[in-house]
Amino acid sequence: MLALLELQTLDMKIAKLKELEKELPRKKDKFAIHRQRLDAELKESEARCKALLQKQRECTGDIEQRQAQIQKYDGQLYSIKKNEEYKALLHEMELLKKQIAIKEERIISLMCEHDEAKAMLEADKERIQAELAKIDAECAVIDGELKTLTHDRKELEKSRGPLAAKVEPELLPRYERIRKVRVPAVVPLNDETCGGCFMTVRPQIVNEILANDKIHACQHCGRLLYHLTNLEDASSGGMAESA
Repeated sequence: MLALLELQTLDMKIAKLKELEKELPRKKDKFAIHRQRLDAELKESEARCKALLQKQRECTGDIEQRQAQIQKYDGQLYSIKKNEEYKALLHEMELLKKQIAIKEERIISLMCEHDEAKAMLEADKERIQAELAKIDAECAVIDGELKTLTHDRKELEKSRGPLAAKVEPELLPRYERIRKVRVPAVVPLNDETCGGCFMTVRPQIVNEILANDKIHACQHCGRLLYHLTNLEDASSGGMAESA
C-alpha cells in the first residue's frame, strides 16, 4: 500500500503539472485581445491622418476646378457684348473666388488638424510600442514557466514506471481503473467513514481494513481504502528490518 500511495502522489503531481500546462497558455489569450485592441487603436489613428489628407486633396481639387472655371469665364468676358451678361459673368466669377477663399481657409484648418493628428499618431505609436514590448516580456515569462513545467512533468513521468513496478500486481490494475473516474483513487478510512465520498463503510469491511487482512474498496464510490495505523506499522517494520 505504501508503494501505491507513493505512486498516487506522483500521479497527482503529474496531473497538476499537466493542468498548469493547459492553463498557462490561456493566460496569453488576454494578451492576444490586448494586441488586437492596440492594433485597432493604431489603425484608427492612422486612418484619422489619412482622412484629413484626403480632405485636403479634395479641397485642393475643388479649388483647381474653380480656378479653371474662372479662367474660362475670364476668356469669355471679351466676347460678351451685352452689359447684363457681362455683369452676370463677373458675379459668377466673384462667387467662385469666394468659394475658393472658403476652401483655402478649410485647407489651413485641415492642415492644423492633420498636424495635431500626426503628433497624436506618433504618441500612440510610442505608447503602443511600449505596451507591446511589455506584453512580449510577460508572454516570454509565461513561455519560460511552461517550459519549466513541461520539463518537470517529463522528469516525473520517467520515474513513474519504476515506482509502479513496486506496487502489488493485483493492486495496480485496480488503481489504474479507479483513477480514471475518481481522484484520488486511494483514500484513508477515517473512523468508519470513507475519506473520498465521506459515506459510512460497513463494519465488517472496517474491521478487515483495521486488521490489514485485505484491500477493500468503498462500497459507495469504489475508492481503495487504507488505515493510517497500518501504514505506520508497515513503515516501522521496514525501518526495523533495515536496522
